[in-house]
Amino acid sequence: MAETAFFCTLSHEGILAVRGADASKFLQGQLTCNLNYLSESRCSLGARCTPKGRMLSSFRIVSVADGFLLAMANELIEPQLADLQKYAAFSKSKLGDERDAWVRFGLSGGDGVLVSLGLDLAQEADSVARANDLLALRLSDGRSELWAPASEAETLRARLAAQLSEAPLNAWMLAQVRAGVAQVLGATRELFIPQMLNLQALGAVSFKKGCYTGQEIVARMQYLGKLKRRLYRLALADDGLPEPSVELFSPVHNSGVGEVVLAARSDSGVELLAVLQEDAVNDGRIRLGAPEGRPLTLLDLPYGLDADREIQR
Repeated sequence: MAETAFFCTLSHEGILAVRGADASKFLQGQLTCNLNYLSESRCSLGARCTPKGRMLSSFRIVSVADGFLLAMANELIEPQLADLQKYAAFSKSKLGDERDAWVRFGLSGGDGVLVSLGLDLAQEADSVARANDLLALRLSDGRSELWAPASEAETLRARLAAQLSEAPLNAWMLAQVRAGVAQVLGATRELFIPQMLNLQALGAVSFKKGCYTGQEIVARMQYLGKLKRRLYRLALADDGLPEPSVELFSPVHNSGVGEVVLAARSDSGVELLAVLQEDAVNDGRIRLGAPEGRPLTLLDLPYGLDADREIQR
């Protein structure tokens, strides 16, 4: 695995841009997060749901001068654009695939590099710093992201490489798994409501913002407390990397009890995030891919769930 301090290119994700006079109003009715909380110095995680509360995408959103940028899995950009265009036609908003316009780097232990670039990024999660068309974003576990115009890619890579080791994308994904931050991928579209990925604990869901697509289902799940499946972190003792959406099994049931959400290789095998039924977790005998598949071990997440605090957003 990579050293503690490293950087890598976030090639697995792209940028969907929503720009125009009505961008905020338009997105406020589409997304789980509250755009009123965004500012020059604040970004957010968020999701977009179907009317039944199932997530079509999850992302990190940051404001820019004329709108918003949403970083999400590459395979979700085109379907989200096509879907959102149906609604944007009725507002002064312009949507675009800006994957080719931006480069994004993930940094672990890279605050010194950011300072050298004029970016004084606060330690608080979801903080944003800006300088000379560059954006730096703070993640919940202390890592950071550096966003820049694509024309700056090679210059920035050289600046980063002068102070940090370049690591493969797996190192970033492993840190994401250990931070307990799941995301929707192409294989898991419409499988989960936001609470199944613990997104309400990460500031990605607002229960005070008013209506958005899927809001009634998401709010009901939070206030009635009937969620039976949620995100857990687990480990495999070998390095066979499971794909997202692969089913998990337990003798508690004769059918699947959950799905893999995100996985990465570690020094001792594989660590992953998965949505699991509570009774299967309590039993502890969890298998990958089949009732007699590879056994999984439960690991801790770095945060807890607090429904009273979560509904204050």
